[in-house]
Amino acid sequence: MPYYNSIKDLPERVRDNLPEHAQHIFIDAFNSAWEQYKEPEKRRGGPKQSHEEVAFKVAWSAVEKEYKKDESGKWVKKYG
Repeated sequence: MPYYNSIKDLPERVRDNLPEHAQHIFIDAFNSAWEQYKEPEKRRGGPKQSHEEVAFKVAWSAVEKEYKKDESGKWVKKYG
C-alpha cells in the first residue's frame, strides 16, 4: 500500500521536485484520498481508474492550489 508516513517515503519524482512544504501538502492529500477512494464506486472514473492513480491526482491538485511552476520549471509558492 503506498501510504506515506513521511517525506522520505515519497517517490523521487515528488521529493526531487517539490519544496518541503509542498511535499507535506502532497502527503496529507494523498493519504486522505487513499482512504476516501478505497472503493472503486467512490472514484469519479469508477473501476477504470486505479486507487493509486486517483490518490496521485488528488495530491497533485492539492499542491497546485498553493504552488506553481516558474519559468524555469521549479515549483514555487503562489502569492496573492
